[in-house]
Amino acid sequence: MSNNETYDRFESNLRLPAPSIKVAITQGDTNGIGFEVILKALEDPQILELFIPVIYGSPKALAIHRKTLSLPELNINTIKKAEQAQKNKINLVSVSEQDVKVEFGKQDAAAGEMALLALNQAVSDIKSGSVDVVVTAPINKKSIQGEEFNFPGHTEYLAGRFNARDSLMLMVSDNLRVGVATGHIPLEKVPGVITEKLLTDKIRMMHDSLIQDFGIPSPKIAILGLNPHSGENGLLGSEEEKTIKPVIAKLASKNMLVFGPFAADGFFGSGSYTHFDGILAMYHDQGLLPFKTLASGKGVNFTAGLPLVRTSPAHGTAFEIAGTNAANGDSMRQALYLACDIYRNRQEWRELTQNPLKVAQPHHSEYE
Repeated sequence: MSNNETYDRFESNLRLPAPSIKVAITQGDTNGIGFEVILKALEDPQILELFIPVIYGSPKALAIHRKTLSLPELNINTIKKAEQAQKNKINLVSVSEQDVKVEFGKQDAAAGEMALLALNQAVSDIKSGSVDVVVTAPINKKSIQGEEFNFPGHTEYLAGRFNARDSLMLMVSDNLRVGVATGHIPLEKVPGVITEKLLTDKIRMMHDSLIQDFGIPSPKIAILGLNPHSGENGLLGSEEEKTIKPVIAKLASKNMLVFGPFAADGFFGSGSYTHFDGILAMYHDQGLLPFKTLASGKGVNFTAGLPLVRTSPAHGTAFEIAGTNAANGDSMRQALYLACDIYRNRQEWRELTQNPLKVAQPHHSEYE
């Protein structure tokens, strides 16, 4: 079977990545479906021709998941550091040799600690250039909280670790890309957070990402309204008139293809979303509800605006089905593909835009 045939088999529209890309895969919460979707995503040996998987986690926890779920026996190359990873093998960087108690579906601080161990090691390795991209399995946001992790989720944690001024949660499935202006915050706080500066920053971030990460030269972006019917010219809310429309007009005057604001229900219900390269929703559920419905379980969460490439499956720990062998590896598999594709797009963009008079910098210098 050729590489192209393998890609078709997984129903991916992404381009083939170079087989030398090292993909760090963090184990996530050990009581959830993280290891299950990782193993299912990697179960076909042909996938090893596409990239080098480097899992960060507990060998004992992985073994418990595989045995409990009766998953196929995979040839795991257990190593101490990412530099030892080998091509055509599933590599596992052991982050802990201690006994691990896996209690499927249970929120537990010990499982959160294991998830953080894997995440911290993967981040350290991408900063040093030992791996190229990071794909994170789901964490339980409550279990992982502690002195080292005081964030709403992966997105905010990574922004903090890389001193990024801001980031954008961007959900991706084929040609559908939905970002959210406000992330993991209570709904009652959303109107107060949406300012002209915030919207301008998020739209610019999406615009730059669509160019650099997705290879779209002149991206067309749709902006959703905050209120029902996009405010009905101020009758159902003032945010569109006072904040959203002025931002759109300002950016459009700078030759950015930004349109809206659109009423979210009609925008998705009529299929208008198919005419845009990117869509910015005002809050989490406004964007993720239609996205997950349309993505049919194969969506990917990409964090735009960071110096590293990070993706994850578009689902959580799924405690309710953990340990039952009911989880699907499609979203994790697509997250792996997308991470490699974005990595290559960024390399190509840098080659096209770099100053030829400057001396090339080391691979990992941007993280220092």
